[in-house]
Amino acid sequence: MHDPAARHMIMIMSQPWSELFADAPDRSLAPGETLFRREDPVHQMFWVRAGAITLRRTLADGGELELHRAGPGALVAEASLFAAQYHCDGISEASTEVAVLPRAALLGALEDGALAARALADAAREVQALRGRIEVMRLKTARARLDAYLELHGPPARGGWKGVADWIGVTPEALYRERARRRAAKT
Repeated sequence: MHDPAARHMIMIMSQPWSELFADAPDRSLAPGETLFRREDPVHQMFWVRAGAITLRRTLADGGELELHRAGPGALVAEASLFAAQYHCDGISEASTEVAVLPRAALLGALEDGALAARALADAAREVQALRGRIEVMRLKTARARLDAYLELHGPPARGGWKGVADWIGVTPEALYRERARRRAAKT
């Protein structure tokens, strides 16, 4: 998310998670280290204090599919709260600190109606964002994808164009060519 006001709002909305994990023990991970593997039983839940955890699934052909990237202030693999096993691998993208709580503790905390409502609201926002991204990814050209992205999010902060390329599913080079075409068309 590139909008600072929206980022601030997300941090406010994630306060219940930060409060729950405030006194939780930490686990440090090196870049590339595995937090959990697909089909591991879910006994613990993780909240990112610093760094990032990418959720990946290995495909039958050996390729990898990146499902989600959880950064600071995010619950990792939140859908696993309601699953017996993880459905993907959780891999540290950088030096990462996660807070660790037993799954049962989080499930118990959700018995608080206010926390449950906030968690549901967060999940609904995530579903809306995912649906928007799916619609953008269905567009055929880098031009159409970039137009849709800019309509949804506006231009990124300085240095954020590589993230835009990833978000719209094109290579950074394809995005830079499209941006160059737009600059040339303005002159």
